[in-house]
Amino acid sequence: MRDPFRRTDGWLHAEDVPVARIADEVGTPVYIYSASALAEAYDALDASFEGVRHTICYAIKANMNLAVVSTLVRRGAGVDITSGGELFRALRAGADAGRILYSGVGKTDGEIDAALDAGIKMFNVESRAELRRIDARAGERGAVAPLAFRVNPDVDPQTHPYISTGLRTSKFGIPIGEAVEAYAEAKALEHVRVIGVDFHIGSQIVSVSPFADALARLRALVLELRDAGHD
Repeated sequence: MRDPFRRTDGWLHAEDVPVARIADEVGTPVYIYSASALAEAYDALDASFEGVRHTICYAIKANMNLAVVSTLVRRGAGVDITSGGELFRALRAGADAGRILYSGVGKTDGEIDAALDAGIKMFNVESRAELRRIDARAGERGAVAPLAFRVNPDVDPQTHPYISTGLRTSKFGIPIGEAVEAYAEAKALEHVRVIGVDFHIGSQIVSVSPFADALARLRALVLELRDAGHD
């Protein structure tokens, strides 16, 4: 990948545009993004999953600038959201609602309703109480909400404790030991449909081993769920 921000004749350029010219035209302070760098990074990640059915979703909370989001959406990215406002911005950026995942804690009834009305791909559910609320909101609309449970695999992500979310002491998700029971409850409800298993163990993880540990535990869970009749 060519460095999109480099010096030519002593002047910093963004791709082939002098940063000084941008500053003169739009003023400062200003954030400057490289569309080509975003596109190349997305394409490299997408290519690494070649031959495997997949959807790569951009976590819009990282940067919800509409130009950034729309650049990735045009490459084929879905969007991972955590609020009604992020749903609004994702749709404004041109995202296909059928490629939007709704993650995060604290989903309000209004936000759940908006996501159901938009026809998002799925909810990532944090608790059994949230499961029952989504079922009730979908029932009022005569709809069926696709979902996955966020499962806490109880692994050490080897990152800062303030951004570590994969240990059993974390407040996030369903403990993996309770997951089979939670999925059984979901299967018995009329207005939700389980389509997956979700996990998020933390941020700024620089080692592969925590992901491998988490995936090994979730693989075992998926096999157990299939034996219990979940597809």
